[in-house]
Amino acid sequence: MFHLGIRAIIRYPRSMPFNYDTLYKSTPQALGAPTGIFVDFFERLQHRKQSVLDVGCGQGRDALFIARLGHRVVGVDISAHGIKDLTAAAKAERLNIKGIQADLISFTPDRLFGIILIDRTLHMLSKQNRLSLLRRLLDHVDEQGWVLIADEASNIPDFADEIANHSLQWRTDFANGGYLFIQKQ
Repeated sequence: MFHLGIRAIIRYPRSMPFNYDTLYKSTPQALGAPTGIFVDFFERLQHRKQSVLDVGCGQGRDALFIARLGHRVVGVDISAHGIKDLTAAAKAERLNIKGIQADLISFTPDRLFGIILIDRTLHMLSKQNRLSLLRRLLDHVDEQGWVLIADEASNIPDFADEIANHSLQWRTDFANGGYLFIQKQ
C-alpha cells in the first residue's frame, strides 16, 4: 500500500473557479458515485491490471472504484481534504492507492502509467495551463497505454489538436461530446 506524504501547504490558484477543499472538508463523498463511462471502461479491462493516474482525483470517486478492481492508483489533487479523504478510505479498505497533493499547473508525473484518467478537471484551468498539463501527461503513458478524458465538449477539439501534434502516435478509441479516450500506438 502507498502512503501519503504532504510536503508543503498548497494554495488554490486564483484562476480556480471553485474551492473544492472547502467542499470536501464539509461533505463526505461530495461528488458522488464514479463516472459511468469510466466504470464501463475499467470493467472491460477485466484481468488486465494497470497502473492508473487519476488527475484531479478529489476524494477519490473514480480512484477508489478503480483500486477496488485491483489496479494500482495514484491520485493527485490540489485539495488537502480531498487527498486526506482518499487516503483514509484507501487505508480502511487496504487499497493500493497513493495520494499526492499538488497543483496541476506545475505537476509532472514521476513515471509512466498504463492509464491516465482526467475526469472533469482540465476545464478548471486556463486554456494555456490545461494544454500544457495535457502535453506533460501524454509523455507519461506506457506503450499501448490510455488517456481517458471527460471535460467540457467545447475543449475536446483543442485536446484533439494537441494530441495530433504530439511526437507520439495515438489512436482515438472513443470521442463523443465531452469524452475523448485515446490509446498510445
